[in-house]
Amino acid sequence: MAEHRISSPLSAGLLLTLALSVQPAHALDFDVDLELCPGLQHALAQPAGTGERDLFLSNYTHHWTPSDEHQRVRALSVHQRLANDRFCGFSLFTNSFGQPSTYIFVGKRWPELVPGLPRLYGSVSAGLLYGYVSPYQHKVPLNVKGFSPAIVPTLGYQITPQLSVEAHVLGTAAVMFGAAWHY
Repeated sequence: MAEHRISSPLSAGLLLTLALSVQPAHALDFDVDLELCPGLQHALAQPAGTGERDLFLSNYTHHWTPSDEHQRVRALSVHQRLANDRFCGFSLFTNSFGQPSTYIFVGKRWPELVPGLPRLYGSVSAGLLYGYVSPYQHKVPLNVKGFSPAIVPTLGYQITPQLSVEAHVLGTAAVMFGAAWHY
């Protein structure tokens, strides 16, 4: 039986971004808003340089249980900040086994996570991961043909108004360290 694959993680990420930004043509009778990223279209219309977008880069991931199969993980993530400290975005990365992967997500940020430490913040994102395919499809839970749900808690420290360092907890597998540029 042939395994179904999406030709490109970038294509998967763009397709999922579109799905998150589309609102149903009509709401349910009890007026429920089903849009996952409310305000995304308005936010994207704002010019770059407003400080409402973040670009995250990582070239180092520490695995809790190292393996000879593990390869360097490289990640690039972009997210748009929305009202009420919410955000949504996507990430392109090579997973721990060298496979091109993508993660599309929505999330919530908590500025000044600890009172008295205004530069320390936390966030959590949840979304859909694509890229763990044969023979590594069992390395992430609930994987169906390369797609699986994911939740990523993050702890960050703002060095300057534009630059932060972050640690992303990747389940029970690893922690990813990197830098975020706010633009």
